[in-house]
Amino acid sequence: MAIHHKPRIGADVLVPFILIALVFGGLFWQKYQEARQLPDTPPGKQGTAATKKVTLFFGDDESHLIREAREVEACDDRTTCLRSLLEELFVGPVGELTAVIPEWTTINSVRIEGDLATIDLGKDFAEALEPGSSAEMMAVYAIVNTVCINMPEIRHVKITLDGDQSARLRHLDLSEPLEPDYSLEPQPAATPQQGNK
Repeated sequence: MAIHHKPRIGADVLVPFILIALVFGGLFWQKYQEARQLPDTPPGKQGTAATKKVTLFFGDDESHLIREAREVEACDDRTTCLRSLLEELFVGPVGELTAVIPEWTTINSVRIEGDLATIDLGKDFAEALEPGSSAEMMAVYAIVNTVCINMPEIRHVKITLDGDQSARLRHLDLSEPLEPDYSLEPQPAATPQQGNK
């Protein structure tokens, strides 16, 4: 009795089929990846609307507030801008200046009503401050000055602690809204009068 073998698919048919499947699979994968990627910023528009320059206030060794410029992401919503500005301030300086906001200070909430910004911080802000009125003034006015100089439409800043509207530090009363105080910056040295020789 004769044994009949089933015809086997030859390599000359199988190899081209596998190659075609790999090519089409690669093309589909490439299209899938391109569809998931965000479009690049058009040439010539990079760095214009994506970032903005802000001024932050930090301390020096002589209890002065010093300005530090920094590039941050641009934003449209005022409340979002205020929160991101404070977060950038709370990160601390990138240069040789000193952070005046205690590390790990939490921002509970921010609110803007007219020309008033209300910033609710955690009580850890007050508890972690260095002792002394100077440290309190530096920390509070680093916040107030940073907010008001970058958002000129805000003229007063109210700082609350865990929702306490009449919060008070050891030496500084926070129950009323505060205006910026740029007198904490070092004053320029007086130049000698030219007539005196």
